[in-house]
Amino acid sequence: MDDDSEKDKPLPENSHTDITNTKTEPEKDNVNDNENDKDRDLPGDDDNGVKNPSSPKSPSDAADPNSENALDSEIKEEKEEEKEEEKPVLPPDLHKIVEEIDQFISQLIDDTTGPPDLPISVEQFVVLMEAKIEDYDSIDTPVKWGQLSAEDSSSFLGNVNRVSSLSKTLSKFSSDYKYAYSINRVGGVLQRLMSYVEEEFKSLLEDYKIQDSDPSNNKNGDTKPPKQSPPNQESDQNPPTESEAADQEHNIISGYSDEILSDLIKLSDAMIAGGYETECFQAYLVARRNALEERLHQLGFQKHSMDEVHKMQWESLEREIESWIKIFKQVATVYFPNERKLSDSVFSNHSLFSETLFGSLAYNVTIQLLNFAEAVGLTKRAQEKLFKFIDTYEALRDTVPEMDALFAEEWLVELKTEASIIRSRLGEAMILIFNELENSIRGDSAKNQVPGGAVHPLTKYTMNYLEFASSYRTTLEQVFREHQKIERADSATGSEYDYTSQAQNVSSGSEAVKQSPFQAQVIKVMDLMDANVEARSKLYKDPSLSSIFMMNNGRYILKKIRGSSELNALMGDTWYRKKSSDLRQYHKGYQRETWGKLLSCLTQEGLTVNGKVMKPVLKERFKSFNAMFDEIHKTQSNWVVGDEQLQSELRVSISNMVIPAYRSFLGRYAQTFTPGRQTEKYVKYQAEDIETNIDELFDGTATPMGRKKP
Repeated sequence: MDDDSEKDKPLPENSHTDITNTKTEPEKDNVNDNENDKDRDLPGDDDNGVKNPSSPKSPSDAADPNSENALDSEIKEEKEEEKEEEKPVLPPDLHKIVEEIDQFISQLIDDTTGPPDLPISVEQFVVLMEAKIEDYDSIDTPVKWGQLSAEDSSSFLGNVNRVSSLSKTLSKFSSDYKYAYSINRVGGVLQRLMSYVEEEFKSLLEDYKIQDSDPSNNKNGDTKPPKQSPPNQESDQNPPTESEAADQEHNIISGYSDEILSDLIKLSDAMIAGGYETECFQAYLVARRNALEERLHQLGFQKHSMDEVHKMQWESLEREIESWIKIFKQVATVYFPNERKLSDSVFSNHSLFSETLFGSLAYNVTIQLLNFAEAVGLTKRAQEKLFKFIDTYEALRDTVPEMDALFAEEWLVELKTEASIIRSRLGEAMILIFNELENSIRGDSAKNQVPGGAVHPLTKYTMNYLEFASSYRTTLEQVFREHQKIERADSATGSEYDYTSQAQNVSSGSEAVKQSPFQAQVIKVMDLMDANVEARSKLYKDPSLSSIFMMNNGRYILKKIRGSSELNALMGDTWYRKKSSDLRQYHKGYQRETWGKLLSCLTQEGLTVNGKVMKPVLKERFKSFNAMFDEIHKTQSNWVVGDEQLQSELRVSISNMVIPAYRSFLGRYAQTFTPGRQTEKYVKYQAEDIETNIDELFDGTATPMGRKKP
């Protein structure tokens, strides 16, 4: 047979020839045949390599058309399956898948007949979200929240919430085996999504800015937003409205823009909706605590242990207290209100969460600040610390109530209790400082005289101390009343401050005026000081100098009292009048001791006998007067009367007492002496000379004797 007839013959049924390998290109077939002939034996060859003539193939070797088609179909199906396995199962239509998921979630919520079958859209949606989070949370090129467009971020959060809802609804059927795989799959995707959302939430929280125009830089504590232009320049922009100014102020203080605040709200809502509120709260607390502590550090607050505070030098601690008072007021009145606004904004849809988060955050910061105040109250007591203790006490008393509207009741009760304990300790320290002031006055028994009868340093210190303390009268009255209540509650004998000064029972015979505890304390200190001054006056051997000393100290005390309305009110008019009366008595005693003896030289008694002047007696009188006046001038010119008014009063009273008597005596008896040398010898001073020398008394320095006037 020829080749054409052989090609037309059907292949045998049992033939193993693959129709897919049939060659359609003759040249290629020939080449292949030649190559094959070289490598293998042909079917017609025998064992000896002798080639047999080809014989016709049996009918069984003919190909079956039906078998060929079936084989082609099978091969195509296998290839398609392989391709399908290689392709990811992606949703053909995202919007359609989302609608189906929403319908399925709604069906799960509403269906009470039993768990329905899972639609294919669940698997498709999960694959979609896995791909999305792989893209966003990539290690090499992560997508930050700020890089997303508004549309992308909104779509992403919508799908995150959808995964959260799907996870919650599927979890109701966790006992059903057919849901187990899907529940685990959805839960895993939700965890990855929430991890990404949490990191972006943290990142946004940490991306706050401390503004230069922050109100902490304003020493007056003014929290108004900065002006848009200098006072003398016109602004092209319209001034902000009141609400806009409030928003501006909030954003300046919180450090977040409106856009970031909006993102924080959305991300927190997503985390809470997904059951990740614990992670959300922790991230918020850590970020805002760090922000507040950074602000405290920039304001100058440093954490000090109790031991560190106690070891500080007073000058350093004094500066720390001043800084603390400023910071404490600023935090309570500026930063806490705005921190509350921030938490209310971020958790605007979860008011209870906002209240809890702010309470925890602000409570911890407040306790840090209160710990310093507590350490201050426990430092070693000293009189110079009183006024900083009072400042700290007032800061606690006045500032803590301003936080009432910010904290929930349970937080507020704890803070007020802690602040009250610290105030009580500070108050107790103040009481003990006044006790120590009393003891220091009692124990000041030095035998040294103050030169020239000047005001004693103890008088100056005590009066300045009381004057300064009286400027805190309202606070100290409160402290002493509270302490008195505690003492009366602890002891049936009453308070040790039920002290009634004799100054309240003077002369009139009326009943003692009821005194406040602090008033009684001040009067007690004053009486102790008076007793101390009087005891010191006895150290002077010269009674006149003793009187000058008492006048100097008494006048200093009265002047301080009159110069302080609070101290004047505490001491009262009765006490003041008695003190003034005592001064007049000291003045009279001085005049009597000093100038009374001098004037005894100018009496007429014993100068005449039978109407005739006894010249020797007159000479002795003038000599005695001159010597005594010289000694008075020499001595009392070195005495000190620092108060100009008292000095003037003393000089005037001396002049009024001495000069008229001397002028009269001189006019009556001067002509007794022979003019010339005798007169010069005995009449040493004219009246004007006496006046000049009197004006030189109490200057605290010795001056040359004045010349006689012609």
